Amino acid sequence: QVRPVESGGGLVQPGGSLRLSCASSGGTFSRHAMGWFRQAPGKTRALVAAISWSGDTTYYSRSVKGRFTISRDNGENAAYLQMNRLTPEDTAVYFCAARRITDRMFYTRVYRNEDEYDNWGQGTQVTVSS
Repeated sequence: QVRPVESGGGLVQPGGSLRLSCASSGGTFSRHAMGWFRQAPGKTRALVAAISWSGDTTYYSRSVKGRFTISRDNGENAAYLQMNRLTPEDTAVYFCAARRITDRMFYTRVYRNEDEYDNWGQGTQVTVSS
């Protein structure tokens, strides 16, 4: 079973960039769709970006589209979230999530709902502040 582990969070000034990484301390991500979620103080956890098992299909929330890029490297057993032009509204704990795909017909599908993911990391804090 995969166990996502996030890294790369920290403090950054508005307009800056960060790259989050997600690795598995257990099995491989190669048969999993991946997602990045975030939870800001006082708010519910929400999807930021998602990527299919194939890596060909991606989805972004409206608030990050054009600024964030999700990617994956199945050979390196990792997923990434490149975050550019960060604003204070991006401050949150960011979570990596994985959903195992058992049927190849869903190879290119992305998953947008929190309850569609099986495995979650502990999260990494991103703080955007001057």
